[in-house]
Amino acid sequence: MVGKQDNTPQLSIFDTPLERFINLEHELCILSRRIDWDSIEMEFSVYFSEIGRPSVPIRRMVGLLLLKHIYNLSDESIVDRWIENPYWQYFSGEKVFQTQKPFDPTEFIHFRNRIGKEGAEILLKVSIQLFGKEAQEKEVLIDSTVQEKNITYPTDAKLHKRIIEKVNKIAKQEGITLRQTYTRTLKQLMIDQRFHNHPKRRKKAKAALRKIKTIAGR
Repeated sequence: MVGKQDNTPQLSIFDTPLERFINLEHELCILSRRIDWDSIEMEFSVYFSEIGRPSVPIRRMVGLLLLKHIYNLSDESIVDRWIENPYWQYFSGEKVFQTQKPFDPTEFIHFRNRIGKEGAEILLKVSIQLFGKEAQEKEVLIDSTVQEKNITYPTDAKLHKRIIEKVNKIAKQEGITLRQTYTRTLKQLMIDQRFHNHPKRRKKAKAALRKIKTIAGR
């Protein structure tokens, strides 16, 4: 169920509207007026049910997501710093200054899962409309931390194998005829030295590794 944001809160004598003590010409205030929040709420409301517990108001959630990307902050950081910054609160639709966190950071995860790919494209569209060509990065930084990599780690066997292959290549280029190139032998020895940590293969693997080293030295 879509949560509703109170745009006309009942003020006490201690509550002062944000508009009275912030600079309305601040960049975030100007940016806030450029965004069609009603249209955004209408587009995202289709991802919510009509029954159940009210969600975090769409204006607040989308506002914090935009601020998160503008200032390049984590989910936890943006929520923690929101309660310190009246301009961030004004941008996300608050009318009076808030002293409590807007929601738990895990709500970001639930919201992203709810809107899916289509909702993410709507957010991207909003960013492009706001910043135009500035939203298009000249360089794209790809985080490949968890991406599968086609790499291999050097071992003594691999290094000695490279020595043997390099020497064979040089000999061929220089027209030197070697008595033996060890091509077939090397292939079998590399197979034998695999899984050298296995108890049943350890003895055979060590012998194969010694043989490869001898050939490289020869």
